[in-house]
Amino acid sequence: MLLQSNFVVIATRNEGKVKEFAKLFGAKGYKVRCLTDYTDLPEIVESGTTFAENARIKAQIISAHLHVPVLADDSGLCVAALNGKPGVYSARYAGENATDADNNAKLLHELSEVGSVEGLPDGAENPKLLSEASYVCALTLIDPVANEVIEAEDSCRGYIIGEERGESGFGYDPLFYIPALGRTMAELTVEEKNEISHRAKALRMFLDRLPDQNG
Repeated sequence: MLLQSNFVVIATRNEGKVKEFAKLFGAKGYKVRCLTDYTDLPEIVESGTTFAENARIKAQIISAHLHVPVLADDSGLCVAALNGKPGVYSARYAGENATDADNNAKLLHELSEVGSVEGLPDGAENPKLLSEASYVCALTLIDPVANEVIEAEDSCRGYIIGEERGESGFGYDPLFYIPALGRTMAELTVEEKNEISHRAKALRMFLDRLPDQNG
């Protein structure tokens, strides 16, 4: 795929996502913009029932309006003990205007009667594991000038724990624990997160197909 510009518009207003994408695209010499850089944008109704459908909807609407390359993602948390919830409703799990704190509080409340799962030995430093979970990310990149579309999806597996840990990241990161690292997503640096996260793994599928702008 040959992008017709040296920048990509990320179809989000989420500062945390923009920061992650900027780091990854920057390594290949691309700059990123986001929806807060533009005015009079059309309304986006995420009516899809899957992450892939919602990513495609956002990319199609924004790329058709701006006529520039647009990358849209739809990502969220799927918790095994909750039969895959919150899923595509992750960002608004506790309501349309929910904050990260609201969503995390609802998640812990929903899991409060589930109990815990085995996985780590008892110990002061080991958190209580409430449920297996996966972060899932679906991406759609549309370049309307080149008339090209790329889609990808990937995931990151871990556990939801009973207390928040870490100050970095966003969303459910303080509750998403990775036993192999002994830390939550919110306890990782941006560089560490970009090695394992669902979003970074999906995006690398795109980056491998894009020309390097650094040369």
